[in-house]
Amino acid sequence: MFYGWWIVAGAIVGYFVSVAAGAGSAGIFLRPIVDDLGWSVGSFTLAITGTNAVSGLAGFFIGPLVDKHGARPLMFVGTGVLSGSLLLISRVQAPWQFFLLQSVGVGIGISLVGGLVLNITMSKWFVLRRGWAIALGSTGISFASILIPLTLTRVVDNFGWRDGYVVLAIGAAILSVPVALVMRRQPEDYGLMPDGRRSDGVGTSQADHDAITLDRLNSYTRREAVRTRALWLLTLSFGCFGGGAFGVLIHGIPFVTEAGFTRSEAAFAASVAGMANLIAKFFWGYTLARFHVRTLWVGSFSGMIVGVGLMLLARETGQLPLMLFGFFVWGLGFGGGVPLGEFIWAKYFGRVHIGAVRSIGMPIGIAFGAAGPLAVSTLFDATGAYTWAWLMLASVYVAGAVAVIVSREPPPKVTSLADLPLAAAEA
Repeated sequence: MFYGWWIVAGAIVGYFVSVAAGAGSAGIFLRPIVDDLGWSVGSFTLAITGTNAVSGLAGFFIGPLVDKHGARPLMFVGTGVLSGSLLLISRVQAPWQFFLLQSVGVGIGISLVGGLVLNITMSKWFVLRRGWAIALGSTGISFASILIPLTLTRVVDNFGWRDGYVVLAIGAAILSVPVALVMRRQPEDYGLMPDGRRSDGVGTSQADHDAITLDRLNSYTRREAVRTRALWLLTLSFGCFGGGAFGVLIHGIPFVTEAGFTRSEAAFAASVAGMANLIAKFFWGYTLARFHVRTLWVGSFSGMIVGVGLMLLARETGQLPLMLFGFFVWGLGFGGGVPLGEFIWAKYFGRVHIGAVRSIGMPIGIAFGAAGPLAVSTLFDATGAYTWAWLMLASVYVAGAVAVIVSREPPPKVTSLADLPLAAAEA
């Protein structure tokens, strides 16, 4: 079996850990911590927002390191930082302690074991099957979204939020170390080509060989990419997606309980979104080979817009089935975020320097993304309800969809291998 599929398997587990330790568990801890320690919702959310901000700032430096050294050493460091920070959070007493450990410790840890490192690695191992690879790898998000609300909510409700963080810390360490051992930098380091193709071309069709070669020749460096309009539009779109997504992930369970439903029903609603997220991976992976990724990316935003609208309607009518359906539709749209979003970066800018390029806009994109949950908590604290916050999230999704609609791929450096001397194409 092509070793790239082991990379995908490792990405599934890595995504599970990063989501479980981050946004996937934040909504579970929010109310127990706030009630126990007497903090405001805003102070808790500020720390979670700081996690996203630090993760984005760290990504600017981590991307080039993945290009150069691969994921393995970074994931080993990240596992130690993440697990240690979660353990220390279980002992906090003051808001500043929680903010420091959650923002800096968990933020750096997640950035080293999570999406950026995993997606860069998968993009280097796949070209022809990149859509399927990233879609399958990102199912770890779905599994975390399904399992974490159901299991961790029981742990927190029965044993307390402090023991919940201990469980998270131990689980992160146990799962992340084997993933780090599996990771490899790129296929060329082992005499392979992406997608399992041989470097001498044997067993590879001319069309596939040309596609892999053109992806390499048309890859943009960081300096070249920063001059393109597409990079900044994708950065804006990613920021809107992240801000809106984290807003629901962190405040989804409190939103449902504030609407009059129980915590168990709220946890089930979050799991329904995770189930839809999992189903969506296969749908988006299938459609990536048949439609332009820009069109699909807009479809992903549309699902999230409809989903939050249905949630608001369910809140007003008090209908649990409608609430669950709203989370399901939202999950379908959210499920396209990673496979479609990461695919579009690689399609626009190629795979050779994808780590360096992908990380350029991360501080800006994450800053936008981090503002989403904070804005939700601010509106909630000001109004005492989530109505205006959810309307704000819908408008953010619309802005993200518009940004990707007007984006266009940077011009290719080489349109055909026939335009190059044979030696240059093979170099």
